[in-house]
Amino acid sequence: MASQDWVDKDFYAVLGVSKDASEADIKKAYRKLARKYHPDQNPGDDAAEKKFKEVTEANSVLSDPEERQQYDAIRAMGSGARFSAPGSGAGGPAGGGFEDMFGGLFNTGADRGRSGPTTGDIPPEFADLFGGFGGRSGGFGGRPGGGGFGGPPTKGADRTASTSISFAGAMRGTTISLRAADGEVIDVRIPAGIKDGQKVRSRGKGSPGAAGAGDLIVTVSVKDHPFFHRDGNNLRVQVPISFDEAALGATIEVPTLDGSVRVKVPAGSSSGRVLRVKGRGVKSSKGSTPAGDLLVELQVEVPSSLSDDARAAVEAFAAATAGHHPRAGLAGKARL
Repeated sequence: MASQDWVDKDFYAVLGVSKDASEADIKKAYRKLARKYHPDQNPGDDAAEKKFKEVTEANSVLSDPEERQQYDAIRAMGSGARFSAPGSGAGGPAGGGFEDMFGGLFNTGADRGRSGPTTGDIPPEFADLFGGFGGRSGGFGGRPGGGGFGGPPTKGADRTASTSISFAGAMRGTTISLRAADGEVIDVRIPAGIKDGQKVRSRGKGSPGAAGAGDLIVTVSVKDHPFFHRDGNNLRVQVPISFDEAALGATIEVPTLDGSVRVKVPAGSSSGRVLRVKGRGVKSSKGSTPAGDLLVELQVEVPSSLSDDARAAVEAFAAATAGHHPRAGLAGKARL
């Protein structure tokens, strides 16, 4: 951020805190306002979006002790005098105005970034949420986008994190909350249909910088489900059927992501046969992407024990089909 911007903007007023507010007071005020004006809570509200950006910008400066010190100093010096451009006749310095007067006064974020500042190690319970930055594992860091007073402002560094969500969360979409080492809680929206290992970019939730905050990039791990198995945008399920259903055909109920669906089993079906149910697979959050299908793999269930009547029926079936040889020609297929 340019020094002239710091003179013109009252970040304390934006957050509604006093100039001697503690770090905890600033954090509390920011979180309250960020929740109130977040774009997800105010879709299509340009005023709320503008206010959210102002609140984020104010917090990025006041939450950083070094930047806050620089901001306070520049505001104090800038409030007592107005500086004009060279040759304006307003009594300003002839060599360059505001930027030249403060250009070498402070160390910039670009200088601090060489050592990759961090806020310390992340507690063990959050170690799986946030990766390291600037070569250090387990802490927030990265290079702040200071750019220096003499150079163009730069965007803050991206931050990375990882999280694990349920299969249902991946199918329907969900919102996760990640906690940083300094206690900051960041809400990230996970879109429906996300795959295991995919990344979600949450813009403006990375490290603060003069030209705006960087992004937060979250790698998502999806837990397995005991029944549904993902195959691209299709879902595979294994469904047991009885011998008579396989031999004679039947209509069975099969669970889907959105309740049950009736599926017709053709007569003479064998184990491993796959029936396709259109549009009952993975649904994407993008309306233009068609949903996948549900692939139902039949598994003919053989009872482990038979009653006397059932055994007699099976023996009668065997006698009636004595001419059928299911392994006929198998030796020929196996010949090398």
